[in-house]
Amino acid sequence: MYDDNQQSGYNANQPAYQPPPPQYQQSQYQSPPPAQPYNSAQQWPPMKIGDWAIVWLISLIPIVNLVMMFVWGFGSDVNPSKKAYFQWQLIITAVGIVLSIILFIVAGAFFASLFSSLANAM
Repeated sequence: MYDDNQQSGYNANQPAYQPPPPQYQQSQYQSPPPAQPYNSAQQWPPMKIGDWAIVWLISLIPIVNLVMMFVWGFGSDVNPSKKAYFQWQLIITAVGIVLSIILFIVAGAFFASLFSSLANAM
């Protein structure tokens, strides 16, 4: 019933022994170690409450606050959290100006049509 080959664990369907792939020798030249990623936390400590208080006080001064928004938003030697905050602040200011202009135009058109209909009624 059983074949001698099956009892010994040999299967004719299995592939013959394959030697492992050859091992490659490492080159005598090694690549330089990978560059360390830039860590901004090493250069810039977190801003303290006093730092933000000074920023707030400067922001209260007219005209100076607009100039400082650009200086802090696009300056190269600025704390990253302050830089991101003022870039966001400039975006919000630009959106507010655009929406104000649109509202002014819509309100002007509304009042112009209102006054012209009142003038026609008299």
